[in-house]
Amino acid sequence: MTGSPKRVHIDRGMCEAHALCVEIAPEIFDLVDDDVASCNENPPEALWPKALAAVSACPRQAISIVHDLPATSPERSVIR
Repeated sequence: MTGSPKRVHIDRGMCEAHALCVEIAPEIFDLVDDDVASCNENPPEALWPKALAAVSACPRQAISIVHDLPATSPERSVIR
């Protein structure tokens, strides 16, 4: 994926700790003390396929890839 800067985002309010993301990409995701997932928002390029697989696998759709638009734009683009 090239283009605008991107990052992994977890909606902690939606996460129910099913941990599929941790199974798919333990290099990116982890469960924290309050039983919700946390992540490396900026994983190495080689791990982006796993990040995308985790987005697809999340039963609550709590994980997204956010594409930050240039500073001149007030909007952001989200892929779920």
